[in-house]
Amino acid sequence: MTFNLVELFKLGGPFMWVLLVFSIATFALVLERCIYLFWHDCNVSSLSSRVKELLRQNKKDEAEQLLSSFSRKKTAATVLLALLQNSKFGESRMEKAAESEAQERIRRMENGFNYLTALSSLAPLTGFLGTVSGMIGAFKSIADATDVNAQLVAGGIYEALITTVFGLIIAIVALVAYNLFVQKVDVFAAETSKAVNDIVPELLGAKND
Repeated sequence: MTFNLVELFKLGGPFMWVLLVFSIATFALVLERCIYLFWHDCNVSSLSSRVKELLRQNKKDEAEQLLSSFSRKKTAATVLLALLQNSKFGESRMEKAAESEAQERIRRMENGFNYLTALSSLAPLTGFLGTVSGMIGAFKSIADATDVNAQLVAGGIYEALITTVFGLIIAIVALVAYNLFVQKVDVFAAETSKAVNDIVPELLGAKND
């Protein structure tokens, strides 16, 4: 016996509506984060190399102009620009300015991550709740039946398990997406920290000269 998605949805009972909302929310969050991370250039190393090269040539103003020329979607540019603009206030001040800007950019990149983790927990729990509810109904049907057979028992059980399957699918999608996004953010954070640590000596050297 085969079923299409609509028939499976109907067999899953009322909890399938909750899971439908969760699945739409998961898809929307994953799509929105994919678009955001794709649209915002998170590459750091190439930009850092260009800035260091200009600083070695004592062209700090040109380095600032280069970073200012990028739009907000060039994520690393705003961090390095904050570093250069605050270099006149000393090492501690410029590092704090860069760190503050980096934290703000990372916060924006991580926007919605908490919802993905919540959905990865709520979806399977809702599916299990639907299964328990379905099992109660199945056993009630067995109790009310005058002639109990294996087909009646098996039918009620597999219908009850549908919500668990859908809940687990939603959770898997949310968890996979979350971990991929976190990895991208972690790489950006590590590369940004390295870029800042590499550029600070160049700025201090330029000031001493």
